Amino acid sequence: MFEFNFEYPEVAILLIIYIICQYFCKKEEVKFYFVHLENFNFSIKYLNIITILKYLSIIFLLTTLASPILIDKLDPKNRIGVDIVLSIDSSGSMSERGFDKTNSKLSKFESVKEVIKEFISKRVNDNVGVVLFGNFAFISSPITYEKDILIELIDLLDVGLAGENTAIGEGIAQGVRAFKTSKAESKILILLSDGEHNSGRVSPQQAVELAKKHKIKIYTIGIGDSHDEMLKIIAKDGGGEFFKANDRDSLVKVYKKIDSLESSIIKSKNYSKKEYLFFYPLILAIISLTLFWWLRYRRSV
Repeated sequence: MFEFNFEYPEVAILLIIYIICQYFCKKEEVKFYFVHLENFNFSIKYLNIITILKYLSIIFLLTTLASPILIDKLDPKNRIGVDIVLSIDSSGSMSERGFDKTNSKLSKFESVKEVIKEFISKRVNDNVGVVLFGNFAFISSPITYEKDILIELIDLLDVGLAGENTAIGEGIAQGVRAFKTSKAESKILILLSDGEHNSGRVSPQQAVELAKKHKIKIYTIGIGDSHDEMLKIIAKDGGGEFFKANDRDSLVKVYKKIDSLESSIIKSKNYSKKEYLFFYPLILAIISLTLFWWLRYRRSV
């Protein structure tokens, strides 16, 4: 959505002052009387052009000072959506191949990344963040609306970046931490894992209680030969749902189902991209001033 406006609209006051002065602050002119006006080489029309150029120059200069701008409004303030954090298992077992039946060379982690990128690109109205967990967990990306940058970042993630084990409790706890600045009414944590909790200082139960305290709903996805009982308990206690995916196609279906989550208003700032247009009235002011002084010079010669 584009909108035309002025950066400094208060400059219009100067134009009003100038117009008032033209009518009420005129210097009294000395009158001369000539018998033969035909001896002078200027006309009323000629004088009118000079006067018009003078006014145009002043108007264009004041317009330049007011700094006209074209605003491209990107307004996430009224955007419908949810804040989502994807907590992804990057333990050693995620390097196993064969999860994608159409491309057996891809590891589980590589297949998961491709599906997640598709999911993110479709969540047009949402803010999304990413947490990676193994022996420990860390926030790979804070919650953001910049989907293109997030997808590029996911391409850089790999198995083992957080260690070889599976700290599910840490994955949830760091996901909760990623929501720290979120103002969304709906907060969704989607945890994906192919293993059982065997590492970290935070237990899954403690992490779930922390998520409930911050009103974060937890969905869990077990892929491959995952230990589903723990993930089922986490989803139930976290107010969400558990999903099972044995291959890439079923994982795509899981994320499609999650894609139908209820939306809510996101509270965020109003960002505006401005294109400054002052150069155009400035060029016009220079042209009109040049013509004004040239005609004045010709008149005086």
